Amino acid sequence: MDDFDYLKDGDVYFDAACQSLRPRPVIDALNRYYTEHNSCGERVKYAWGKRTDEIVENARLHALKYLKLKSKDYFTSFTLNTTYGINLILNQIKPELFEKVMTSEIEHNSVFLPVMTFANANHLPREIMQRREDGGIDTEAYDFTKALVVVNAVSNIDGRELVNIKELTKAVHKAGGVLIIDAAQALAHNHELLQKTEVDAICSSAHKMYGASLGVIIARRDLIPKLNTQFIGGGMVDDVHKDEYFLSAKNPEHAYTIFESGLQAWGEIVAFDAALTWLEALSKADKEQMHENCERIFDFLNAQPRVHLINKAASPTFSFYIDGLDSHLVGGALSDEGIMARTGYFCVHYYLGQVLNVPPMIRFSLGYHVRKADVDKVIKTLERMLG
Repeated sequence: MDDFDYLKDGDVYFDAACQSLRPRPVIDALNRYYTEHNSCGERVKYAWGKRTDEIVENARLHALKYLKLKSKDYFTSFTLNTTYGINLILNQIKPELFEKVMTSEIEHNSVFLPVMTFANANHLPREIMQRREDGGIDTEAYDFTKALVVVNAVSNIDGRELVNIKELTKAVHKAGGVLIIDAAQALAHNHELLQKTEVDAICSSAHKMYGASLGVIIARRDLIPKLNTQFIGGGMVDDVHKDEYFLSAKNPEHAYTIFESGLQAWGEIVAFDAALTWLEALSKADKEQMHENCERIFDFLNAQPRVHLINKAASPTFSFYIDGLDSHLVGGALSDEGIMARTGYFCVHYYLGQVLNVPPMIRFSLGYHVRKADVDKVIKTLERMLG
C-alpha cells in the first residue's frame, strides 16, 4: 500500500497489536498541526486555535459516527491510552453501586490488574469468567446482579471476538450492572462489533488503529452520575470559588471534560481524526488482502506439527510456540532476518502462564501495511527454522 511507502524492502513489521504503523495521511495531519496551527484547543480565540477546535470537535463526533452511536447518548473523551482510561473510570466509579466485580480469563493486564485492585480496595468479590472458543461469554452461566463487568472486545493473543456483546450488554444492564469494554484490539479491524452497542464505556488506543499515541474513552452520558470525580484540574471547570468549583461536565455539551484534566494532546487528536478517515476509506481490495494474509499465516502455522498455535481461526493476531525452541531466541533470529515480532506473554500472564501453563510465546500481529511479500518471507524463514 502506497500509504506505507517508507517501509523498506525486507522490513517486516508483525507487531501491529502493540502499535500499528501510521499511514502517510495520518503523519501528514500530525505534521500540519505542528507546522500550520500549533495551538491550545478549547482555550483560545485566535485563528490557529479555532482551526484546532474545529478538528478536535469533529474527532469527537467522528468517533461516535464510526461506531454508529448517538451523541445524545454518548460522548468522546481523550486520555493517554486504554490502560489509563480503564483506571480513570475504575478509580472514580462509585463502589457502593456494585456487589461484585467480573472479568474474563483472557484479559490483558490493563483490565486484569485494575479490576483486581478495584475489588480488593473496595472489599468486593471478583469473578473470572471463561470465554468460549469463539470469544463469547455464556450469559446464562453467570449472575450479573449489580456487577461491574470489564472485558475485552477482541483478544490481543488470538483475536477472539466478544461475538455476543449485545447479548452480554442486555444481561448486565437487566441485572443492574455496568459494562466497560477494552476495545484496544477492536477499533482498527473489528469496529463493526461495537457499532450500535449500548455498553457503558469503551476504552481504546488510537496508536493501535493507525493513529498517533492517544487514549480514547467513549462513554454513555448516564455514566457521569455514577462517578466521584477526583482526578481534576484545568479544563474541567466553568468557575471556581474559594471553597468550591463547578464542573463543566454538568453541561451536556461539555460532558467529555469529565475525563480531561489539563492540556490535551491536540496534535494526536488531529491525527486520530485523520486515522478514522483513512480507515473508512480503505478499499475492498485492501481488506481482502488483509484477510488473505491472515489466512495464509494461519494455514501455515496450523499445519506445522511442532508449532502450538493458540488460535482456532485466522485473525490479524497469532500467538504460538515451537517445540524445542526458546521463543525469545526465535524472536531474535526473526529480527536478524528483518522480521519484527513480539515474544513473551503479551501482558496476558494469568491466562497464558497460569491457565494454559504454556512457555513464553511468539506473536505475529498484522495490519494493513503487510505486503504479500512479507508473508512469503515469514513463511520461508520459519520453514528453515523448523527444518
